[in-house]
Amino acid sequence: MAERIQKALARLGVGSRRDIEAWIGQGRILIDGQRAILGQQVDETAKVSLDGKRILLSRPLAGAARVILYHKPVGEICSRDDPQGRPSVFDKLPRLRGQRWVSVGRLDINTSGLLILTTDGDLAHRLMHPSSGIEREYRCRVRGAVTKETVDRLLQGVRIDKTLCRFESVSAGSGGGANHWFRVVIREGRYREVRRMWQAVGCTVSRLVRTRYGPFSLDRRHPAGQAVELNEAFKEALLRSLDKKPERKAPPGRAPRKKVTGNKQTVKATTFGARRKQKSNEKRPR
Repeated sequence: MAERIQKALARLGVGSRRDIEAWIGQGRILIDGQRAILGQQVDETAKVSLDGKRILLSRPLAGAARVILYHKPVGEICSRDDPQGRPSVFDKLPRLRGQRWVSVGRLDINTSGLLILTTDGDLAHRLMHPSSGIEREYRCRVRGAVTKETVDRLLQGVRIDKTLCRFESVSAGSGGGANHWFRVVIREGRYREVRRMWQAVGCTVSRLVRTRYGPFSLDRRHPAGQAVELNEAFKEALLRSLDKKPERKAPPGRAPRKKVTGNKQTVKATTFGARRKQKSNEKRPR
């Protein structure tokens, strides 16, 4: 059955849709000897190559799509190629044959926490796309004065590169002096969005940790720099999260603001560290 070239290659784990679209634009992908066109339909009979290397569209997948959760430490980048030679998250991942790990979004070098990677580029695209409405939760150590008006602005939305960005929830944590911890939830993953939103209201983020992505939460007891692979039950939970329609909270208006808290149902997600003890024959995640 014919399908778009970027979707076919992403499904095979060649790369993410974003990567593949960029490669098509650069002329690195050929179909039957001709430069590929974005959205071009292909089937199993097409002769596809990337940088001169043949890609068999009819090849069987090396098992079902694999998904891992990685506890990214500060100091690692989420790219494979780096002119500066800095450590990459891909250096520590399990080796693959005939496939490659695709990162579901990125965390900048100074941000730590939960990072999802998969061999299914199409799945990665769905998880990243804003239409999925999947929640990302972060702990932020913020320097600067944070008032009720500051929080209201972040909930109503601030302009970042002409785009209105807002937090779904903001809840205060511990802290003293000029630094305070906050827990925020956002449904998009634009470039350095959390840091830039705080900057837009006159604050600086001195530390940022992603603690949750969709139904999965990071257990801080799990060592940084290690990965855990999901079994079938957990992968099903991840797929179910894509099928749910996002329920966005209305930003606060002029009425007195209620206490801002996270979505309790989603916060009770499976923690990262718990998967180390999870048996592969369990039918559903806790």
